[in-house]
Amino acid sequence: MPDVLDASPYDALLLLSFGGPEGPDDVVPFLENVTRGRGIPKERLKEVGQHYFLFGGVSPINDQNRALLDALRADFAEHGLGLPVYWGNRNWAPYLTDTLREMVRDGHRRILVLATSAYASYSGCRQYRENLADALAALEAEGLELPKIDKLRHYFNHPGFLEPMIDGVVRSLADLPEEVRDGAHIAFTTHSIPTAAADTSGPVEDHGDGGAYVAQHLDVAQLIADAVRERTGVDHPWQLVYQSRSGAPHIPWLEPDICDHLEERHAAGVPAVVMAPIGFVSDHMEVLYDLDTEATAKAAELGLPVRRSATVGADPRFAAAVRDLIVERAATERGQDVAPCALGALGASHDLCPVGCCPARAPRPAAAGADSPYA
Repeated sequence: MPDVLDASPYDALLLLSFGGPEGPDDVVPFLENVTRGRGIPKERLKEVGQHYFLFGGVSPINDQNRALLDALRADFAEHGLGLPVYWGNRNWAPYLTDTLREMVRDGHRRILVLATSAYASYSGCRQYRENLADALAALEAEGLELPKIDKLRHYFNHPGFLEPMIDGVVRSLADLPEEVRDGAHIAFTTHSIPTAAADTSGPVEDHGDGGAYVAQHLDVAQLIADAVRERTGVDHPWQLVYQSRSGAPHIPWLEPDICDHLEERHAAGVPAVVMAPIGFVSDHMEVLYDLDTEATAKAAELGLPVRRSATVGADPRFAAAVRDLIVERAATERGQDVAPCALGALGASHDLCPVGCCPARAPRPAAAGADSPYA
């Protein structure tokens, strides 16, 4: 039997994700959830949903989360971490409020949250915290006893998140034709966000051009590029680029876009490109469509050999990293000295999001932070 790991004072883990449609009839209602309050006509949503219809109306994110749940439960059982794991989504079933209600009725009162976003940003962190506050408000209105909720720190530079991505880039390089392999360029990709949101990401002291969002991605890209050089003996040029822009044309978003970048690299004489989606935990729609479909088609049009490296997904090393983060946070809550595990120049992220971190355009209550109305 494994030694029992101490997760106290926590009694449950909540996997909190974005959610996605599971069939054609779900696509428009799902997009209505995502865009709630923006007044987007249903006909426009049907146009936007074409990406999903290309894949039978099914987003892969839900199956990816089911696989991660299985990996977490197996890892916890193997290593003696007696923490039940639940799953709730922002925009589709199982909905966060329903899951949180289930957890409360099951008797859980100290809940840790793992969000499927590794980096600091409004959409990747604070918005999830706002969703948690909304769910807690709904339970409070029902007269239920509210749990205390904490969110695990950003894990972008944890070895268990980095190592699978390093392996993926090395495998993708090895899969390129030998004559172009050593000259291949690495395009590290992440979700584009408005520059204003990037500039205010992270704690106030980190605000500036690109904020913590860009700084964290650059740190990860450098760590992976260094590891690839150590493993292959080749120093591949690289750049951080962006994908999946969805905003109004007049609002500045982070650039360059991956397709524009492929054109520019091809014009510069680069013989091949590996696209490494470091901003995504799993192969969900942005990866399958924007990279595997759209960007790959652009590369074929250019005659540019490309490969797309794997995301972390349900890799056992990532599940082990989550276990490590839980044990670390639990020890901190018990007042013990902890040496957080983190690589790179930025060190371990904060446990508690400070006031002014990744602010919203219109202030809203957010749980699991220094400004939480739910202590």
